[in-house]
Amino acid sequence: MSFLGFGRPQPSSAEKIAAVEQEMKLMAEMHNRLTRVCAKKCVPNDYREGDLNKGESVCLDRCAAKFFDVHLKVSELMQQEAQSRGGGGGGGFGMGG
Repeated sequence: MSFLGFGRPQPSSAEKIAAVEQEMKLMAEMHNRLTRVCAKKCVPNDYREGDLNKGESVCLDRCAAKFFDVHLKVSELMQQEAQSRGGGGGGGFGMGG
């Protein structure tokens, strides 16, 4: 129970574990999507070298930066929308919440 009975009730341990598990699942999905999209865009299917060349490395770096930038902007908009509807809204994958 919160101070003087005001506010939301505290989540149970099982609810906290479920929330962390869900967040981990979402993070893994985001990582897999980032890897798939950026590799498809930046790394050719016919490998010529064992290592990435400079152009591929720069492309991957920029792709990942844009991916995270868009993710943060979308998370912020979703949080604003949830707050305007009266919901609390959680942090976006632990970022900016």
